[in-house]
Amino acid sequence: MAISPTTSPISPAASGRSQTQPTVISSDFQTFLRMLTAQIQNQDPLNPTPSDEFAVQLATFSGVEQQVRTNQLLEAIAAQFGGGMAQIAGWVGMEARAEAPVRFDGAPVTLYPNPAPGADRAELVVRNANGREVGRLPVTPSREPIVWDGTGAGGGPVLPGLYSFELVSFTNGMPVASSTPAAYSLVTEARIENGQPTVVLAGGTPVPAASVTALRRPQ
Repeated sequence: MAISPTTSPISPAASGRSQTQPTVISSDFQTFLRMLTAQIQNQDPLNPTPSDEFAVQLATFSGVEQQVRTNQLLEAIAAQFGGGMAQIAGWVGMEARAEAPVRFDGAPVTLYPNPAPGADRAELVVRNANGREVGRLPVTPSREPIVWDGTGAGGGPVLPGLYSFELVSFTNGMPVASSTPAAYSLVTEARIENGQPTVVLAGGTPVPAASVTALRRPQ
């Protein structure tokens, strides 16, 4: 049964900390300024506090403030990493449906096309890992799954490897749109890439978790 994924890279708890800590810092800074002002107003006129001591106090508070902000940022990053990974870690070993290249090992590949509305003809273009076209097959312009059995140009079988697919839609003999059919591939790895939960499919293709439209157990 297909399972629609949901992702929430940053947990509500982390979000709450991000909203609260700046308020606390601002409040502490105002308190510090009031205390510093009171200290200046009540110092001994005959023995005033050296100005360099005030500078040291300001620098110390500024350092603490920056450390708090750094800790806040690190907590947000940790929450994003942990939360995102927790959600997609269970996907490893499952089959994910996405618009991505597919590892062909001799078994037929089922593709889920999205032809242009009103198209009266369509072609499935097959390319190898180098981007070279190795097959172009006529298909029905519908959303019904397409089963590709590994047939390439000339009707012969292609070698095992990574292949990408393009569905070209035609109307009145003219190409009007192209799209990438989705397909199921085995999830071999889950990781955070550029701050986003990402899964790696069989063949080494990384796909953002948000681009996965369905999950299923291996068939």
